[in-house]
Amino acid sequence: MTYVDGFVIAVPTANRAAYQKIAEDAAIVFKEYGALKVVECWGDDIPDGKLTSFPMAVKCEENETVVFAWIVWPSREVRDVGNQKVMADPRMQQPETMPFDSKRMIYGGFETIVES
Repeated sequence: MTYVDGFVIAVPTANRAAYQKIAEDAAIVFKEYGALKVVECWGDDIPDGKLTSFPMAVKCEENETVVFAWIVWPSREVRDVGNQKVMADPRMQQPETMPFDSKRMIYGGFETIVES
């Protein structure tokens, strides 16, 4: 089964185009190093929760939008090697100004248990 890296972040709504450009450029690099698919989703219908929610999880502010993203890999092994290569690739060096606060990013790797 595949392996998935998942991400949730808050992006200033005014930075949508800048974020999308970075995401498109990064997707090319991830796919070069083995990712099968890269998906970036701009929040459209994200309800506020009482106990938990996407906005609460990333401390989303009024002028921000939640982004939900994932990268599909063939396996954990391919992901581990691919991520090392991605992080070493000069194209992935962080710009001087990021279009979001990376300290509030939630991310993790997930073993697929159902794929239909």
